[in-house]
Amino acid sequence: MFAHADETDDFHPATKAHPGCAVVPAALAMAEREGRSGAELVSAVTLGYDLCCRFLLALGADLVRRTHRSAEGVSSSLGAVAAAASLARLDEKGMRYALSYAAQQVSGIWSWVRDAEHVEKAFDFSGMGARNGVTAAIMAQMGFTGVWDVFDGEHNVLQALSTEPNPEEMVAGLGSRYFVTETAIKPFSVGYPIQAPLDAFLKLHREHGLNVNNVERIVVRLPEDGARVVNDRAMPDINCQHIIAVALVKGSVSFEDSHSYEQMADPTVRAAKERVQLVADPALMDPAAPRSGRVEVTLRDGRTVSHFTRHAPGTPENPLDTASVNAKARLLMEPVLGAEQTEGIIRRVNAAEELDDVRELRPFLSRAGH
Repeated sequence: MFAHADETDDFHPATKAHPGCAVVPAALAMAEREGRSGAELVSAVTLGYDLCCRFLLALGADLVRRTHRSAEGVSSSLGAVAAAASLARLDEKGMRYALSYAAQQVSGIWSWVRDAEHVEKAFDFSGMGARNGVTAAIMAQMGFTGVWDVFDGEHNVLQALSTEPNPEEMVAGLGSRYFVTETAIKPFSVGYPIQAPLDAFLKLHREHGLNVNNVERIVVRLPEDGARVVNDRAMPDINCQHIIAVALVKGSVSFEDSHSYEQMADPTVRAAKERVQLVADPALMDPAAPRSGRVEVTLRDGRTVSHFTRHAPGTPENPLDTASVNAKARLLMEPVLGAEQTEGIIRRVNAAEELDDVRELRPFLSRAGH
């Protein structure tokens, strides 16, 4: 199973990569295969984040997209192979060959944005890269030989995928800049541009007791690029007006809420949505805060209240604490695994460095009762 990119993923704002989507499943697969420790798993994931983001910076994410390729898909294979090859304990020769085989598998075109259900998107961001990285690492581990340095020389991978590659980005700040620390974690199971306005609205909801009876109008202001992504889309979890309407009606937005097409047809939610206006605001196009959100609520007694979330919870500037990450994990896992198994996973993952063998997690990962 691969992660759904709108519900569980991380996001690196500078590159717009989603490193964890492919790196984590690739690392877990290889760690289980090889019986590696939790500490080795954590180190491998850290390495995978670095290579995923550094590769995309060297290519130039926008340059990749101009050729109709998916920057997220292109970077995922390199991040995954770094993690998998590390856990395979490859030597220099093996690592070089693994990188070469991963580079040959790099793929992904930007057509995923037309995937109405985002199922293919999940494969492009997660499953494909994880598969490619693990395959490349195992081939090198089995003795397959390849190109010694796929990042340099004639027809190298940087030249192949970018019109203006910047190889220096591969090693800039190496050993002092760790991309895993710069990556955002989504607290809400919705598209990334909705994170900040949903946070802003829920704050207003709590502070002012907002409900369907006392709210006249809601204006959501987003940066222009983000507004285009989430403006009245067919999928509930990337439809900003719908998600804010659900939050008004229910006071919160769960995973089930954000993925329910039934709620999109619910008369109460639809009536609330009629009061929500989305504005693409050029004044919010700030490179230092590319995914901010401002919400203004006019109440039926004439008052207007507003809140501006410059950095959504989970961003490096406004990080989630461990308890908040655990809370999101519970919401996602408990309906599938049950409370007891979920708590067992959370305890062990929070102490991953103490695991002698990652396979100790296996009993907790099967569906309760099976």
